[in-house]
Amino acid sequence: MVAIGAHVDQTDPVAEAVARGANVAQFFLGDPQGWKGPEVAYAGGAAALKAAAEEAGVALYVHAPYVLNVASLNNRVRIPSRKQLQAQLHAAAEIGAAGVIVHGGHVTAKDDPEKGFDNWRKCIDGLEMPVPLLIENTAGGDNAMARQLDRIGRLWEAVHDAEGGDTVGFCLDTCHAHAGGNELAGLVEKIKGLTGRIDLLHVNDSRDAFNSGADRHANLGTGNCDPEGLVEVVATADAPIMLETPGGVSEHVADMRWLLERL
Repeated sequence: MVAIGAHVDQTDPVAEAVARGANVAQFFLGDPQGWKGPEVAYAGGAAALKAAAEEAGVALYVHAPYVLNVASLNNRVRIPSRKQLQAQLHAAAEIGAAGVIVHGGHVTAKDDPEKGFDNWRKCIDGLEMPVPLLIENTAGGDNAMARQLDRIGRLWEAVHDAEGGDTVGFCLDTCHAHAGGNELAGLVEKIKGLTGRIDLLHVNDSRDAFNSGADRHANLGTGNCDPEGLVEVVATADAPIMLETPGGVSEHVADMRWLLERL
């Protein structure tokens, strides 16, 4: 059976998945734009959420807050990012999550990107990973760690230089790839050639043009991504499918139908 679902509200992600006929669900633990730390919004707490997901046959994924940037050369960003990422991993383990997704981050235009890659190495060196950590490619920024393919390759070299780096996974976002200037056709083979793996797919269309650098998602078949490329990515990646497209249950069900009819 295809593992497919969507990013949903954190209050009851299991019920949200069931409403979509999904068997995977992604959500935030707390404020995606804040530093407060992970919080389980589910009424029964972490243990109850874990039990409900197991009973429903739904695999849970946690998306780390957008503000995290472990590549940063700014101590006031990098150090709390590491602490927050560690807290997210421990909280995800308590709910039985299959993984935590975090963006690759960036350094500023005046910084040496090699220092950003080395900060990733140091971060992985110091992390306890009770659940898998999945690094996601990003759409914009000339000094991003995971936008262009050569940067993704360099990031993976740095990660693998760290203790436990061989357990770190990769999350491929199709909108980010398109907006970041990477053709979807043939992309899976290129990514696997650099990382050796793809552990999760964020399947999104893009509201913006190729190589725009803009991270604005669209429902499948309504945006500027090559539709054949979208389907090829899903067909060849052999990874769970997570929609992060606009809307609620009906829009996500339509997106799932659009994709599954073409596979």
